[in-house]
Amino acid sequence: MSRHVAIVTDSTAYLPPQTMERHGITSVPLTVVLGGEALEEGTEISARSLAVALQKRRSVTTSRPSHEVFVQAYRAAAEAGATGIVSLHLSAEFSGTYDAAVLAARTAPVPVRVVDTGMVAMALGFCALAAAETAEAGGTVDEAVAAAEKRAAGTSAYFYVDTLDYLRRGGRIGAAQALLGSALAVKPLLTLDGGRIEMLEKVRTASKAIARLEEIAVERAGASSVDIAVHHLAAPERAERLAARLGERVPGLVDLHVSEVGAVIGAHTGPGLLGAVISPR
Repeated sequence: MSRHVAIVTDSTAYLPPQTMERHGITSVPLTVVLGGEALEEGTEISARSLAVALQKRRSVTTSRPSHEVFVQAYRAAAEAGATGIVSLHLSAEFSGTYDAAVLAARTAPVPVRVVDTGMVAMALGFCALAAAETAEAGGTVDEAVAAAEKRAAGTSAYFYVDTLDYLRRGGRIGAAQALLGSALAVKPLLTLDGGRIEMLEKVRTASKAIARLEEIAVERAGASSVDIAVHHLAAPERAERLAARLGERVPGLVDLHVSEVGAVIGAHTGPGLLGAVISPR
């Protein structure tokens, strides 16, 4: 990465550690509160531990990073030689992370551009990678921001959940939508739209919903050059099958990532989550 422009994101980007290290991307962790204990995502609580807690119906909430954590991250980037920072984060509709970053940016030792990508998971991760690659090529802060925003504008995220109950509890989807899904015994397909989680389709069975998720991902990818991420929570077999099918059916596939989401997103979706992020190059 360019030593002049540093890229900061948050732990909900779910970028592989080796990818972040290779591109010099800094990740600020969100917090999961489990049974009254605050735990940092990625280091102090695993997705598997979170899934077990949810299955046991333990109380799980999430919390944004403090602005002091961002202050430290920005200071460290400046001390390492950065003269500007691009800070890319999950949708402000989901979390106060963006607000904490904006507050910290006011006192940063170098200029910081904070961007609400409207994305989450690898939809955010692909934005961070686009910014990092631009910075590596000698791009300015403005150029790195433009690359991230362009990637966000073209990226689509679709996902299946076994139940809307977790999203309802966390206030990420309307109670009326959740109740309708339960009353009709349908399996929901959801999408990110305007930084919010919206109902895309209602399908009668899990198998049909997952098959439909595959079709939507293939249609969205088309024949252009695309990167794809397949996410899951406690459903590795589902994820591997979907990834294999997309690998066979998407002619322009460049990079394919398969990963389990972290505890923050998992807390709001519940075990059984299966998602597909389609990001044209």
